[in-house]
Amino acid sequence: QVQLVESGGGLVQPGGSLRLSCAASGRISSINVMGWYRQAPGKQRELVATITSSGSINYVDSVKGRFTIARDNAKNTVYLQMNSLKPEDTAVYYCRADRSAYHLRYWGQGTQVTVSS
Repeated sequence: QVQLVESGGGLVQPGGSLRLSCAASGRISSINVMGWYRQAPGKQRELVATITSSGSINYVDSVKGRFTIARDNAKNTVYLQMNSLKPEDTAVYYCRADRSAYHLRYWGQGTQVTVSS
């Protein structure tokens, strides 16, 4: 099993910044991909950014140039630095960890990000 604990959400004005953190524990050695997803009210959950154990990174087009995903293997933590936030970034953000070799994926509990003036 893998446990994921997210932190760092909150209320921010448009143009502001937030940094989300996701700390992993448990069977972390076999995690090969970690990522951030978000779900806005009335919408499906969507991928925001992913990072593999080898450092390959992928972003959804709407956040490219504004968000940065990073992984600290020593701390078993993945971060999402969000800059130039827009109201449309408002959503619950979820951390996910994949153990692809075992066809398993784990989700965090989610953290609310609200961008509003």
